Amino acid sequence: MRIDILTLFPEMFEGVLAASILGKAREKGAVVINTVNFRDFALDKHRTVDDVPYGGGGGMVLKPEPIFAAVEHVLADSPSRAPRILMMTPQGETFTQAKAEQLAQEKHLILICGHYEGFDERIREHLVTDELSIGDYVLTGGEIPAMAVVDCVVRLLPGVLGNERSAAADSFSTGLLEYPQYTRPASFRGWDVPDILLSGHHANIEEWRNRQALYRTWLRRPDLLERRPLDEKQKRWIREFEQGIKP
Repeated sequence: MRIDILTLFPEMFEGVLAASILGKAREKGAVVINTVNFRDFALDKHRTVDDVPYGGGGGMVLKPEPIFAAVEHVLADSPSRAPRILMMTPQGETFTQAKAEQLAQEKHLILICGHYEGFDERIREHLVTDELSIGDYVLTGGEIPAMAVVDCVVRLLPGVLGNERSAAADSFSTGLLEYPQYTRPASFRGWDVPDILLSGHHANIEEWRNRQALYRTWLRRPDLLERRPLDEKQKRWIREFEQGIKP
């Protein structure tokens, strides 16, 4: 995969892209990530990328010319005929694990990080393919949301994680929150690992994990269950939860 990030502050990405899973993914060649300063594509000597809004109002609006020019420059050697062009904006679709899994199938992603009061509407209407928000709040710019999206997508690429099952079992990947995890020591300050995890009975362990994941989701994020089909066993478990029977 190739990812190009259009930003006025490429220096913000230096540490994030070089460390941890993202850094290792780049070293392995699983992903190529570039930052592009779209100020370099401004049309005047002052490298202006924003202007006052027509009709008045507070703040400044990002001009269309530098952003269109920067995207067209990136598209000149794109590995995909139709890359996804993502606008980071609080007005966008809420970013989810399902969206990350969808984007992980692409060959090329272009992320546009906004600043100031927002984007000229023609960027939204005629350039981007997706508008993404990471939550119902406003940040200074689109850089932090872009980092979150890139991290979430890249860890899903083949060969990036040491254990391919890790991503598949993550919270939200199955539509449920992840089940509780334990490691050594088996007893810590009087708190013991559940016996079933020490039993070596893989089928029972799998059922325990499924039930725990369902219970945690029912308890903490019941909204996720509203849009997820449940089988008869899961429906029975939920009836037990409602009766106060914990897994």
